[in-house]
Amino acid sequence: MPGARAALLLDVTGEVVAESGARDDRSRLVGAYQGIALGEAQRAAARYGGGYVQELVSRYEQGAVILQPLKDGYYLVFVLGPGASLALGRHRLRPARARMIQEL
Repeated sequence: MPGARAALLLDVTGEVVAESGARDDRSRLVGAYQGIALGEAQRAAARYGGGYVQELVSRYEQGAVILQPLKDGYYLVFVLGPGASLALGRHRLRPARARMIQEL
């Protein structure tokens, strides 16, 4: 996808299980920190009856990050550059997420 930097599959501890695209420490750190944000969002949702966290999107000057939880603590992180389409990134993640949930 134009503008995509990296796609990462991480476990509950924030360790990278699989990755594609930029294989650098920055992408791995972004993935791990997004996992912390996911944990906080899930705890807040549980505390206030907010339901299931389906996705977190973070926008930055240098791009965006899309996080989608899978199961058993695994989660998918898609790192996009500044020119990438957030809508297309979300659209592309849907089938990949469904396949990963079946595989886990």
